[in-house]
Amino acid sequence: MLSHWSIFERLIVAAALGSFVGFERERLLWAAGIRTHMLVCVGACLFMIVSAYGFEGVRAAEHIALDPSRIAAQVVSGIGFLGAGAILARGETVRGLTTAASIWTVAAIGLATGGGLYFAALASTGVIIAILAGVKPLEEAYLARNQSFRLTIVAAHGALTPELIRRTLAIRPGQVKRFIVGRRDTQTDTVNVLLARMSPQQMAASTTKLKDLAGVEEVAITARGQPG
Repeated sequence: MLSHWSIFERLIVAAALGSFVGFERERLLWAAGIRTHMLVCVGACLFMIVSAYGFEGVRAAEHIALDPSRIAAQVVSGIGFLGAGAILARGETVRGLTTAASIWTVAAIGLATGGGLYFAALASTGVIIAILAGVKPLEEAYLARNQSFRLTIVAAHGALTPELIRRTLAIRPGQVKRFIVGRRDTQTDTVNVLLARMSPQQMAASTTKLKDLAGVEEVAITARGQPG
């Protein structure tokens, strides 16, 4: 059985490692912040300690076989309810998946700490923080150049075609994801175009190009797939 000091030491280390990951989420103003990640990590650590060392007296008895990994295994699936609570769906946008994943990985850090695998716990904490803090700027830069935009164009009847828009904007055929024409009145159409893998700078220039086309009266742009 572990000494009282060893148990306390593992719980404190788990709380510290969980706080490091939680701080990264806290600075982005997510609901699951420092305290949530600390509690998850400490709780998982305690579950691991109980699972590994809490039944030593029972296992010593004859004709009794216990699997000490069963409690720890339930943490992996049971922690999902907290992750689900961190995920928000707003229309076509789903937010909170990264925070849900961080809660799940913090539980793994707690299990490793409870099992005495300090190096694995410390290394995992470093890797997780590097992913959360270091990769996000790269992800945002990539998404900023690869957004989807919806164009709503009012033009003279038959004035626009997918090929004309593609040539005007100098884009690849695959970037025109949708082209829908609806009659506004007897002389004009309302054209809805969905363009993929475009940057805001490209779309700003595209608006000017489209307005210069013969027969085009109005051009409105709605951004989709904003990075977050």
